[in-house]
Amino acid sequence: MSITKEIEIARIEVVGGWNVQVATDTVIKENGTEISRSRHRHLLNPDSNISNEATEVQSVANAVWTDDLRAKYNTWKESQGL
Repeated sequence: MSITKEIEIARIEVVGGWNVQVATDTVIKENGTEISRSRHRHLLNPDSNISNEATEVQSVANAVWTDDLRAKYNTWKESQGL
């Protein structure tokens, strides 16, 4: 009997104009047959450290987070007192 655990990127979305939302599925398999799946979501902002994210996530974030968008995000954060 072999039990494995895999993490799969289920979805990468741009939400709210500058946030990148990542949905990952944790898949548990027994002898190659899926027996469990759970989903986790996390949100990345233009000032997030993405160095530990999957290559696909980094590619999307880097495409979306232009210098102009980062400046707008920083202005918004300052206006909110963050």
